Amino acid sequence: MNDSAQHCSTCKIDGNRVPEQRSQLPGAIRDIIASLDDDTCFAHIGDEPIHFSISVQDMIEKFRQVLFPGYFSREKVDHANLTYHIGQSVSQLYDILSEQIIHVLRHDCHRYDLECTECEPRGHDAALTMIRAIPELRRELAEDVKGAYAGDPAAKSHDEVIFSYPGLYATMVYRIANRLFRLQVPQLPRIMTEQAHSLTGIDIHPGATIGRRFVIDHGTGIVIGETSEIGNNVRIYQNVTIGALSLPPDAGEKLRGAKRHPTIEDDVIVYSGATILGGDTVIGTRSVVGGNVWLTSSIPPDTKVFMESPKLVYKHPPSHKEYQNEKTA
Repeated sequence: MNDSAQHCSTCKIDGNRVPEQRSQLPGAIRDIIASLDDDTCFAHIGDEPIHFSISVQDMIEKFRQVLFPGYFSREKVDHANLTYHIGQSVSQLYDILSEQIIHVLRHDCHRYDLECTECEPRGHDAALTMIRAIPELRRELAEDVKGAYAGDPAAKSHDEVIFSYPGLYATMVYRIANRLFRLQVPQLPRIMTEQAHSLTGIDIHPGATIGRRFVIDHGTGIVIGETSEIGNNVRIYQNVTIGALSLPPDAGEKLRGAKRHPTIEDDVIVYSGATILGGDTVIGTRSVVGGNVWLTSSIPPDTKVFMESPKLVYKHPPSHKEYQNEKTA
């Protein structure tokens, strides 16, 4: 037995003794409270908290049940109970959504001393607008599903795409959040897309503009910035960045709302690892951007951009001379 083990075996625990370190907590607490007066830091004291009665993920799941009826429901959906099922789901979704929207509107009014904009009526109007948008959302997502299935030999059915493709999940959340973003609902759209980001590794800002039949294949590591504009029938692969050029430290106020991210036109394919940056960068229609390509300037339609093939170096032990001969032949 080593000295450490011997020491531990003789240690006695006194449940009544307060550790010296804990006795120093009151002083540390006073320092923390004093720091709350520092205007250069952030605190959320005295304002209405952003606390949702139902989690954002649960709200997204309720949306998914309505957008894809029968796929994600806990009970069987058939023609006998369809009207009841959809009616109940939509009613519940409306209540959840209106409450969430009213909450974030009120939060910002109180937090930032905004002029009162009748948060409750605005929240109910926005929720109803979203409910009325569901048929169109369903058509958009159907095109996304068909695009994923048509371009992926590994997909065995449309159902497989709906049930298991993270790219479709992230796109669904984006399409919901984008409508809320356009209705000028604060906080909630970004919270929703960050929820999808945490589950899929796909980061799509709700302010981005994305056309129909959008396909994300695999998806992990994808970033699509706020002012990106993506056309119809675009396919992108994992680890693609559609982002902004390096910005100065004070860019937040100067460039907020300005076009900072690229435009990807119709029928473009962007392969894994590609990085496309800058608000003036346009990827022309039907172009193909190869893997690991770095672009900060525009390319015309029907262009293929690829990295030059790297030089591979093979090093083998002496016992593998036959492989060396093959590589040098």
